[in-house]
Amino acid sequence: MMLNRRHFVRSLAAGAASIPLVSRLAYAKDLAKVRLQFGWIANVEYAGVFVGMEKGYFAGEGVEVSYSPGGPNAPDPLVVVAAKSADFGFTSWLQFLDALDKGNDFIIVGTLFQQSPLGILSLAKKPILQPQDIVGKKILAQSPAEKTAIDATLALAGLPKDWTMVTTGFSPEPLLAGDGDGYTAFGTNQTITLEKMGLKNGKDFFFVSFDSLGLHRYDDIVFAQRSYVEANRATVVGFLRGFVKGLKENAKDLKYGAELVVKKYGVDYGLDVGQQTRENELQQPLLYPIGNNSHPLLTVDKDVIGGVLYAGAKASGRTTLPDVDKIADYSLALEANKDA
Repeated sequence: MMLNRRHFVRSLAAGAASIPLVSRLAYAKDLAKVRLQFGWIANVEYAGVFVGMEKGYFAGEGVEVSYSPGGPNAPDPLVVVAAKSADFGFTSWLQFLDALDKGNDFIIVGTLFQQSPLGILSLAKKPILQPQDIVGKKILAQSPAEKTAIDATLALAGLPKDWTMVTTGFSPEPLLAGDGDGYTAFGTNQTITLEKMGLKNGKDFFFVSFDSLGLHRYDDIVFAQRSYVEANRATVVGFLRGFVKGLKENAKDLKYGAELVVKKYGVDYGLDVGQQTRENELQQPLLYPIGNNSHPLLTVDKDVIGGVLYAGAKASGRTTLPDVDKIADYSLALEANKDA
């Protein structure tokens, strides 16, 4: 994959000519400008946003969206939102908690993934399918965050933190070369790399998510400064409703969202339509909790946060956690799902 790391911002105006008349008329009015900071490059992970922009769903809610892509060399969304250079950011669960611990007054307004796409890849000769399979193994991991996830998984299962971490990159090829017994990977990314090599999931290789291993987390959490949310509630709900509409439309035609990314919103990255379509397909189940495909999109649950998410956070060594009533506004995404 060729990645051009130039940062750029694209706005709704670029797609105005292609959206319905009722939404185009919204341009004659003052739209509330909303700035997003992605946690990764502009790819199909954010297809719900791009479809919402392209179809005029945000404009129909009185919102004009612009975005900045993330990536290895991009600023952390938590830092960008703290500096008020973006209104909303996308981040991961433990990073969000750490930001709160540092004194930031952030609040969760939604989450893209009810299940984290992060997990462990292994090969058929030595599959890792349960927490006990990790013990004594050599795991290829991309960053300290993956080490924390594995340690927390073992702690939750009451197992010793007996494993060896080997730092590696974004490709699963070292796993194939035998450099480790497992590889921390995204089920929406590196599994596709192995599929393109002709390997079959469940036969030649196995992927198990950390959620399936017992470490439950939200991912691509949508957050903002509390003061922003309190001063702009209608705009926040409008943004989330446009996002929900974009997610629903994207699910109807996975190739459409992939083509939008490859040909327009992520054109600088040299992405492949086939790969992006497959990633779009693999991420759809993650938009819902395990076994509940009727869960309202983007919504977060107080009991889930105070239960399994806090349990995982404590297992990772984070013992001082904020009041669960103050960590999120649970009503915003629920309201956004009405009439979406």
